[in-house]
Amino acid sequence: MAAFVLGGRVGLRTCLGAGRRLCPRFQSRGPQGTEDGDRFAMELIAEKGHPFAEELQKIQCSLQDIGSALATPRSSAREAHLRHTAFEAGPILELEQWIDKYSSQLPPLTEFILPSGGKSSSALHLCRAVCRRAERRVVPLVQMGETDANVAKFLNRLSDYLFTLARYVAMKEGNQEKIYKKNEPSDRD
Repeated sequence: MAAFVLGGRVGLRTCLGAGRRLCPRFQSRGPQGTEDGDRFAMELIAEKGHPFAEELQKIQCSLQDIGSALATPRSSAREAHLRHTAFEAGPILELEQWIDKYSSQLPPLTEFILPSGGKSSSALHLCRAVCRRAERRVVPLVQMGETDANVAKFLNRLSDYLFTLARYVAMKEGNQEKIYKKNEPSDRD
């Protein structure tokens, strides 16, 4: 859902999909557009022909739906728009199934790992970081009642899915995950 700018510097507003205007404080810190980074990065990974490419395509569609839900604030949208942009729990349950599927094939984590494991795995870790940022920006909107709690739940589960998938890809491609080791203070004063 593309947004376009109306007006000059003073009183800047953004027009959303349903013709509503969003105040500037949501433009600068709001989550809309953050999920675009995940969609682009996922497309790069999907193009490599991994067996989970279909899952990533479904996720990209869900992120588009999230963009619509975020562009439709509950406080100002008409009921018809809210019904059309409601984000259901189905995609959340699907993510949980995928997480379980990949987790069952992985060795248990006994130490913290760094974002690593080869190019595809690192790209998935990057997607996860973008997803976490979007989640942090959506939570206040959920708390204010401006968007559905399922949006935040989906982003939370998506970050877990991306972490699990990054580990799975590293394992399948035969790449080592780097273990976090605390930096010891130097003897220099």
